[in-house]
Amino acid sequence: MNPSADSRGQSPLILVIDDTPEAIQPFLVQVRAQGWRLSIASEPRQGLQRALALRPDLIVLDVRMPQMDGFTLCRLLREAPVTQSTPIIFLTSAGSLEERLEGLGLGGVDYVLKPFEPAELMARIRIHLQLARRLTKVPDEAVGRPVDPDRMILQAAVRLIERQLGELPSLAGIARQVGTHDKRLSAVFREHLGTTVFAYIREARLRRAQELLANSAMSVQDIAEQVGFRSACNFTTAFRERQGMTPSQFRQQIQAAD
Repeated sequence: MNPSADSRGQSPLILVIDDTPEAIQPFLVQVRAQGWRLSIASEPRQGLQRALALRPDLIVLDVRMPQMDGFTLCRLLREAPVTQSTPIIFLTSAGSLEERLEGLGLGGVDYVLKPFEPAELMARIRIHLQLARRLTKVPDEAVGRPVDPDRMILQAAVRLIERQLGELPSLAGIARQVGTHDKRLSAVFREHLGTTVFAYIREARLRRAQELLANSAMSVQDIAEQVGFRSACNFTTAFRERQGMTPSQFRQQIQAAD
């Protein structure tokens, strides 16, 4: 399919979120010359609102921005039905291997380092526009439905917790990585899940530990470390309180049943 027009006959809409758009002006000139529609946000929260309202065909996203970094913004975009499948290309000077892997792990389809060649980025955009039209479609029920910002934050936080159980940041760190502050995050968990963030984390760790005990040969010590307990002793105490037996007894019970 020709990437110069979408299914409605309109040219693709490219949303660029970068706090210094003047630094990528040659690229913006090429986007306009291609005949694509262009929206530019120089502030992350403005970019989030535009993404939810405009439903762009592709987002070009910086990482190092004030107030909210690009990784946090990507987490939130991936939890909103209208943008969860939108291709996101990171365009940034954040070039360490850890940063590149984080961006791709969060759902970015590409990761381009500054300084960059505008023609190459344009070629990558064309490829991802073509792939997106073949593979993705916004659910009909999501179109026109207002996005609940609290639920978006909640889903992003839950996904982050489940992904980083072994090395979770502090409550303030989790909140920062999903675009909010610790008091609001705590209020969102209480309202939607009826529990605190810490209680949810504890339950998530014990659920994961239960799965590992049942489905792996890892030692109790290794499982404790894998799910984020400081020691095997703390893990055993918490597990006994929840299950009424030690991790070793639980594993023996599973093996006997099998």
